[in-house]
Amino acid sequence: MPDVVHDEVRPHEPEGRWLTPGVASVSVASFGSDAGHELVTSLLPGFLTSTLHSGPAALGVIEGVSDALVGIAKLAGGPLAADRERRGRLASGGYLLTAVATAAIGLTTAVWQVAVLRAVAWASRGVRSPARDTLLMSLTPARAYGRASGLERAGDNLGALVGPLLASALVAVMSVRHAMLWAFVPGLLAVAAITVAAREARRSLAAPQARRHLSFNLRELREAGLARVLVPVACFEVGNLATTFLILRATTQLEAAGRSATAATSLAILMYAAHNAAATGASLVGGSLADRRGPRVVLLAGALVYVVGYLVFGLGGAGWVAPLAGMLLAGVGIGLGETSESTFVARQLPDRLRGNGYGLLGVVQAAGALGASLVAGVLWAAGSAGLAFGYAAAWMAAAAVLTVTLRPGSPGTAPEG
Repeated sequence: MPDVVHDEVRPHEPEGRWLTPGVASVSVASFGSDAGHELVTSLLPGFLTSTLHSGPAALGVIEGVSDALVGIAKLAGGPLAADRERRGRLASGGYLLTAVATAAIGLTTAVWQVAVLRAVAWASRGVRSPARDTLLMSLTPARAYGRASGLERAGDNLGALVGPLLASALVAVMSVRHAMLWAFVPGLLAVAAITVAAREARRSLAAPQARRHLSFNLRELREAGLARVLVPVACFEVGNLATTFLILRATTQLEAAGRSATAATSLAILMYAAHNAAATGASLVGGSLADRRGPRVVLLAGALVYVVGYLVFGLGGAGWVAPLAGMLLAGVGIGLGETSESTFVARQLPDRLRGNGYGLLGVVQAAGALGASLVAGVLWAAGSAGLAFGYAAAWMAAAAVLTVTLRPGSPGTAPEG
């Protein structure tokens, strides 16, 4: 049976089609922003080492602090996104600041400047995310929450595919610095697209809304059943290894098959592109399935696919077949998982609590990703790659079990107020 949906009254909700210009624009915004920051991310390691003469320790600190800021900023952005009048401006401003700070890394001459700009960009991403997700659901009829979430995630994953390819093309004709500056172009596309969505959302409001006081609304979120939703999600995120682990494992397997370090790295990056392509397709399929069967089914499928993918990575021998299969399975798993998580929050909470719900989801995702990478890294260094991937597979199996056994119950029915 499909999961119950928290149905809302939208005075101007159109009958029939759900794919409006506003919904499509949110996906375009995710595509443009992700293409821009992935362009810079793919060039950042070489820029730090070759241009700024730093090392991997600096990269680790910069990325670790930035990832932590994303989670904190998402929690802070939740209450801000609860205000219907404010969320459009918050999303537009967040996309603009992300675009400027990301591209400006190409102008830096010291590592500390890179760290500051990366932190600003990632904090802006975190603050804008609940506003973007809440804005998207305010534009979408309840029957299409899954497809809208899947389309947004597909745009994000497609940007992650295009960004590195664009970086590779640019550095062939210009310096790394100038290539980074070009990240502002897809970033500006994202700003324009999210502005279109914000305008459509403002037109859909029946009347101006009273300004809400800022609150995390934790008690109301618990009463609405969000805690039971987030338990299997938390297990999924603790098992969600950073893609750098997948690339590293693929590289070592390819080198073990006799390829040079350069050839193995190049092929592993191409496999990562295939991972992002698989995630794009899985997001669209998962969104449609979530609307027909409910997000629990999609999260379950994503966790099980991940289990298989991690076992392939952990047990697979030398050669290209195992890492490619693992990359594709992981891409399908993340595409299904992220789509189901967004749909879960949308279906479980009324509009006035969704911003808070997405903020809390962001904290769970960030904390889970941090824990997954730290523990897996230690297990890999102290034991083996198989041990690290087995650890992650165990968490994904736990997520699958809890998805089946721990039902979130009926969505909260608190009045919109």
